[in-house]
Amino acid sequence: MKTKLLILATFILIFGSCKNKQEQAASVETATYDETWESLATNNKEPEWFKDAKFGIYFHWGVYSVPAFNNEWYPRWMYYPNRGDIWGGGVYEHHKNTYGSDFDYHDFIPMFKAEHFDAKEWAALFKKTGAKFAGPVAQHHDGFAMWGSKVNPWNANVMGPEKDILGDLFKELKTLDLKTIATFHHAKLGQRYANDSTNWIGKGLKVSPNSHFPYHPDLVTSTTDPKLRLLYGNLEEEEFNSYWLDQVKEVVDSYAPDIIWFDSWLDQIPENYRQKMVAHHFNSGTKNKQEPIVAYKQKDLPTNVGVLDIEQGGKTEISEDYWLTDITLSNRSWSYIKGQTYKAPDLVIRNMIDVWSKKGIVLLNISPRADGIINDEQREVLAAIGVWIDKHKEAVYGTRTHTVYGYGVAAFEKGHFGGQSATIKYSNLDYRFTTSKDKKTLYIYALGLPEANTKLPIKHVGDIGHSQSVKKVSVVGSGTELEWAVNTDQLVIQTPEAAAMDNIATVFKVEFE
Repeated sequence: MKTKLLILATFILIFGSCKNKQEQAASVETATYDETWESLATNNKEPEWFKDAKFGIYFHWGVYSVPAFNNEWYPRWMYYPNRGDIWGGGVYEHHKNTYGSDFDYHDFIPMFKAEHFDAKEWAALFKKTGAKFAGPVAQHHDGFAMWGSKVNPWNANVMGPEKDILGDLFKELKTLDLKTIATFHHAKLGQRYANDSTNWIGKGLKVSPNSHFPYHPDLVTSTTDPKLRLLYGNLEEEEFNSYWLDQVKEVVDSYAPDIIWFDSWLDQIPENYRQKMVAHHFNSGTKNKQEPIVAYKQKDLPTNVGVLDIEQGGKTEISEDYWLTDITLSNRSWSYIKGQTYKAPDLVIRNMIDVWSKKGIVLLNISPRADGIINDEQREVLAAIGVWIDKHKEAVYGTRTHTVYGYGVAAFEKGHFGGQSATIKYSNLDYRFTTSKDKKTLYIYALGLPEANTKLPIKHVGDIGHSQSVKKVSVVGSGTELEWAVNTDQLVIQTPEAAAMDNIATVFKVEFE
């Protein structure tokens, strides 16, 4: 009997050892990236699908959509008296007068019902608009998760809508063969001033700059309730950093986004946590046979690891690397607010073309209402964008930069976060260029309707980088062939009737021998 037991124990030991070695080997095989910037820089941060995509859609939608007042930072400003500027002005007084002094941010959650949210319809809308990737703000600064989280008890799947917003939408997007993006803004959630009374509410108009919820012992933002403090970010530094990381990892593991994108304040998260986050995303994506991307703002990640995002702006010249700009369709808040107004389609499309001509990708924000309705005003603009892109899709997807981005007369406007504004007003005197991948086709965008039946000289056409001569010029969309001539360093096009061109942006296609 003892001999049999000894043989069995030996077998179990050998089998267990083999199993452990197999698991270790599998782990090594899938863990392509180490938690170092040097290792993470070996990932292809600019996969072909991303360079081809040109355009994605995301949306600011959450509990802050319920009051629909001022902007998506309502949860901060409702605790912030005497804030007099346009960004935070009036929120504290509005909240007190409308909901009362004892109504806290978490009291809005039952009012966030999203009863009209339709993931299938939204995904179809985004695809029809021309987006090649899409997804939600997974978590804004307010601490409320828009996915079915087991890490964060404050999430849309168990309260408010009682729907897995991110999961349901990702499922429909993938059905339509769209890539997915999840954006994270919760690095600002952490309460960093509990022990710094100089940064408590009442100590000036610029307190707690790196925490979303301002602190004061009398406010709910100082709560130590085990559950409630997670919503308001009142955790010790190390605990918060782990909480931050665990939520990102949960989305990556459960939903496999192609892009994870981070708002400002990512630099408040310690470097080793950022390295863990990126490594987990890259390793998980590689295991899933994806080509994962991480996007960041300012200098929050190394340039050779992630894709830089410039908020509401863009580059002034062709960039060495591909880059993103997140712009919003609305004129004020990124979230829905009452009385919101929206940009005109021609303004949005012309600025998108400028981004593409400089090696940029556009991430367009929309603003659903708390009940899950995307209003008609936004849908009309999205429809116009979709019509223009569909008509000119060969000059959008898969294009590459020319030797110059273009030229024109539009006045430069500085962006709030570097570079130029995303709302520059272009006209038919402004031109942008892109090319086909093989450089045998040049696309010339006139950012407005050119004068019909006239000779139109265009510079820089011969800069395409090869010696072939022009063989054909036509109008993208209508297919109208045009007469042309080469005059020294200019291509002179005979424009057609106005009906053969486009009021928003006419694209001329120049084909080379």
